[in-house]
Amino acid sequence: MWCYLGGSISAEPRINDRIRVPEVRLVGPSGEQVGIVPLAKALELAQEYDLDLVEVAANARPPVCKLMDYGKFKYESAMKAREARKNQAHTVIKEMKLRPKIDPHDYDTKKGHVVRFLKQGDKVKITIMFRGREQSRPELGFRLLQRLAADVEDLGFIESNPKQDGRNMIMVLGPHKKKTEAMAEAREAQAARKAERQGSADQGHDAPAETDAPADTPSEA
Repeated sequence: MWCYLGGSISAEPRINDRIRVPEVRLVGPSGEQVGIVPLAKALELAQEYDLDLVEVAANARPPVCKLMDYGKFKYESAMKAREARKNQAHTVIKEMKLRPKIDPHDYDTKKGHVVRFLKQGDKVKITIMFRGREQSRPELGFRLLQRLAADVEDLGFIESNPKQDGRNMIMVLGPHKKKTEAMAEAREAQAARKAERQGSADQGHDAPAETDAPADTPSEA
């Protein structure tokens, strides 16, 4: 039975003198197909171009190697991965709790929060909390949820219909916009505000300074 004892398996490709095969299928710096050449010839070409010989397909027969600046390649790959993580969207489920007999001002405040969450591309779990005798009037909660869904229908939709859960009634709203779209719009709006502030500041610097013009004095007769 085979077993692995210690050490680490590197995910890095083999480069230059670490490549141990008699011949390789060589790809040039611009992606052109050079063909199958002896390893020594490939290494010689790498030195002539002042590039690295990088094994890009180790399982091919013969292995495929490419001439490239490996340091630059690693840096650009790391930057792309970093940007991808930065733009990665995670949909979050926000929660908003309401009472069946909520007053108009409180309702408008809660609705404002729901609007903000949906604009950000997040889902919103709406919970109606019943107390005491309110539990015998579930239609009050149902109507309130329907009203809220109608008020924000331009931003979201009912993803999970209202359902009773013990003393609560729950509904889930989903955003029309994807999280990535909402993030992109937020970045664009932020950039526009920054440019507007910069433009206003530049205009202030360019404005000519006011000076007191000398007054004309009448001559004495």
